[in-house]
Amino acid sequence: MSQHKPKLVVFTGAGISAESGIRTFRDSDGLWEEYNIYEVATPEAWNKNRELVLEFYNKRRKQVLNAKPNAAHKALVDLEKKFDVWIITQNIDDLHERAGSKNVIHLHGEINKSRSTVDETLIYTIKGEELLSGEKCERGSQLRPHIVWFGEQVPMMDVAYEIASSADLFIVVGTSLVVYPAAGVIDYVPDNAPKYLIDPNEIKVNGITNLTIIKEKASVGVPSLVAELMKDRG
Repeated sequence: MSQHKPKLVVFTGAGISAESGIRTFRDSDGLWEEYNIYEVATPEAWNKNRELVLEFYNKRRKQVLNAKPNAAHKALVDLEKKFDVWIITQNIDDLHERAGSKNVIHLHGEINKSRSTVDETLIYTIKGEELLSGEKCERGSQLRPHIVWFGEQVPMMDVAYEIASSADLFIVVGTSLVVYPAAGVIDYVPDNAPKYLIDPNEIKVNGITNLTIIKEKASVGVPSLVAELMKDRG
């Protein structure tokens, strides 16, 4: 008879990808590698200067394609041997998938995909590094990056809340828990579920029960916690 696998939900942010060389605009003063985020990551920016937005995401895509999963991404895959693992990520890269994780929910979209500007259910994998002006969906409309921009709804949010609400264990990696609505995911986790927060920075956490803070960068803290959890499962 197969042993029931506890449901382990992992919530990841920019900190886990930063160690693979993917920078985040929150590194500095709202600039994302010399770009003001509001000029490249809003619906208004798209309407005002489509070429600039496409160029910005083409550069990000090249960066992601050149990056490799790190020890933290890989360690999370090991958990699947003894846990029912679900990853909810704020990241738009595919490093979790490339490491081998099976169940990944992207809250803020995926850099390697495009979608129709007239029908958001039409989503395509981008072949190569670039999405260009003039590339259209099957309905003849310009394709845009499949990214949730500032000011847009987060369509996968309810799915994330539902997954978190049935977690037996919950791990937060590399996120400051200040970007809403995504940061609200932890509020849905059952009070009695053990929770772990892995981040080298000082993070304010109020009213979160059963929380263990591991003040390490992802590539150190995640493998360490994974080893401990795997040992506990025998």
